[in-house]
Amino acid sequence: MEIAILVYEGFDELDAIGPYEVFANAADAGADCTVSLRTVDSAATVTASHDLTIETDGTLDAVDPDLLVVPGGGWNDRSAAGAWSVAEDGTIPHLLAEYYDAGVSLAGVCTGGMILARAGVLDGRSAVTHRGALDDLRDTDAHVVDARVVDDGDILTAGGVTSGLDLAVHIVEREFGAEIAETVTAEMEYEPRGTVHRE
Repeated sequence: MEIAILVYEGFDELDAIGPYEVFANAADAGADCTVSLRTVDSAATVTASHDLTIETDGTLDAVDPDLLVVPGGGWNDRSAAGAWSVAEDGTIPHLLAEYYDAGVSLAGVCTGGMILARAGVLDGRSAVTHRGALDDLRDTDAHVVDARVVDDGDILTAGGVTSGLDLAVHIVEREFGAEIAETVTAEMEYEPRGTVHRE
């Protein structure tokens, strides 16, 4: 499984790096997956919401992802950089809709789910986002669910910032089995919490 995590100016660090570490540890534990941090442009570095600057692994179009993970950050305060500005710009939502139409599964972490909503892929689907953006999600055609992680098959969403860890562990267990997921959580000394709602 090729997993790409889409990073952009102002993304929340933990939204992306938490799942990245889970997937990388899953690969080390024997899961047939690779994970990378990708941009839609050729930027070699991206600065996140708390001023952490990271190097990217290249552009999204250089890989053929099976799963595309979209972090949030900067939605609730309508930041000039972050999920709100990405949604308003429209380029990434349009691209996500194209990837989804091509058969790529999508996962939104925190307010990354709002970018998925702006892409139109949550219409009629169960979803969750950061508690501060739930009213915004209710204003869309998504069906808001009270859960930590919502698994609607080829669309997954997760609540607040740390829920990206729970989302990634859930995906690892779903795709590669409980044994690998348990190996990952033991390695990370992390206990998933909250409910997972499955459609």
